[in-house]
Formats: sequence, C-alpha cells, structure tokens
Amino acid sequence: MRQSLIRTPPPNPPPQAGEGFFSLSRLRGRGGVGVCVLLALLATPAQAVEVAPHRALYTLSLESAKPQSRVVGADGSLGYEWGESCDGWTIEQRYKLSLHNEDDPPVEINSSFVTWESKDGLSYRFNERKTQNGQADDEIRGTASLKSAGGPGTAVFEKPKAQNFDLPAGTLFPTAHTLLLIKKGHGGENFLSAEVFDGSTFDGATLISAVLGPTQPLSTPSDSPVSSPLLLRPSWQVRLAFFPDANQEAQPDYELGMRLLANGVSSSMVIDYGDYVIRATLKQIEALPKPAC
Repeated sequence: MRQSLIRTPPPNPPPQAGEGFFSLSRLRGRGGVGVCVLLALLATPAQAVEVAPHRALYTLSLESAKPQSRVVGADGSLGYEWGESCDGWTIEQRYKLSLHNEDDPPVEINSSFVTWESKDGLSYRFNERKTQNGQADDEIRGTASLKSAGGPGTAVFEKPKAQNFDLPAGTLFPTAHTLLLIKKGHGGENFLSAEVFDGSTFDGATLISAVLGPTQPLSTPSDSPVSSPLLLRPSWQVRLAFFPDANQEAQPDYELGMRLLANGVSSSMVIDYGDYVIRATLKQIEALPKPAC
C-alpha cells in the first residue's frame, strides 16, 4: 500500500470530536488516504526483495467509531496499482469514499494520486487531484531528489504554489520505505523509524515508526477473502504510526495496521484515526507485467 504503501489521511479541515470527516487519499498525516531505502537495501546483506507489480481493488467500510466522533457510516473503494519500468516504480491510487455522521449530509470524496520513483531511490515525482462534494480541491504537483543514497535532498512544488525546501539526510521516498520494511521483515527485525517524503504536504518529510510482527508462513492470509497466487507469500503484520514531526513522544496523527506480503502486496488494512477506524478489504487483485529490460 504513498507508497507503495497506500496512503490514507483525513480531509481538510481535520476531524474534531463531534464534527467533520476524513478523506481516504493516502497514508499520511492529518492535513489532506490512502498506503512506502536504497542505502539500507544496498548495505543490508539480507534476502532480495522481489516486488510483484499488481493492480488491486479494496472496499472501504467503517470498522468502529467512538460516540463523540458522530461518525455512523463509511463506504467506498480504493484502486491501487504498483507498476514497474526499467528505471523506476509507478504508483497510482484512485479512491471514492462516502462518509456519514449523525446530522450532516454525506461527504463525497474522490482522489487520484500518481507517483514515479527511480529505482536508485534518488528521484521522485508526484501529482494529486482531489474533489470533495464535487468541488475541486487544490492540485498538488512537484518533484524531489536526493543528492546521494542516505544524503540530503530538495523538494520542489509546482502546484498549488511554487515552493521548495530541503529534505534532511536519511529521507526516504515511499517505495523505498516499503522495500526497506520488507527487507527488515526478511531479516527478522521488528522496528523501523524513518522520515518519508511523499509530497502530500508542504511540511516536508513525515516521521513513520513501524513495528513488524513475526514472519507468517507461505500461505494465503486468513484475513483475505480473495484467492490469488500473488497472496501465496510470507507476510508480516505491520503497525505504522505517522507523526507530524520528528518528536515521537507526541501523539501520532494516525496509525495504520496492515498485512504486508513479501512481494509488496497488502492483503488488508485498518486505518485508526483515534475516534474512528476505517477498514480496507481486498476485493480483486491481478498481476501486471514486468518490463523486459
């Protein structure tokens, strides 16, 4: 799932107790759903990551909600495509979500988020278009680059306004972050903390803390209603916490639980915003061709 991890933050403005909703566009902090190395990949003598390019469709539903949230229902779909070219990875996420609370009309959210990331982990492009209740929201478009693996970099936004800022050394782009999570799982490690930039906000990289469970055997995950050869891989239960800055002592903006397979597929996701929880259930999945390089 920005990342190759699917991204899923709430809408603008962020929900407050007793009011508002969230939008599923990408896995990032409150501010805008869905969801992501190279230095670590090159330096870690662990099992190679064999990504399976794929197209998946998830249904979205309300898992639970606290009374003060006033959220009473949610339904929608999330389309996710992870493609591969000879020099990079492409991610395309499209979602539709209808959110309901006790008193207000439903909030209808549509979003399209497309990225390209070089396989050396040094270059990144992003573009998002979003509407809420049929009204166009800001388009986000830009590029980012790192000077070297593990080094600092720069992000440049073209839309909604021209702006650029520095990225700290050690910043990862989303696909690189996902690949590193899988690498950690193969190595038997259970924790990763990294700053990840996906272009979703003007605040720069987001600190993501990940806890990985033990490796699950080579079998179709029991929490998946779909049967596919793509799901016959070892997997890990992963819990991601998204922090607004580098202070991990603060409360995370939101948390994401997911089953991450060794080929990059996510068979299920649960997005916890504190007052309410959204579940993404896999409905369809198909393999995409690998490039003939």
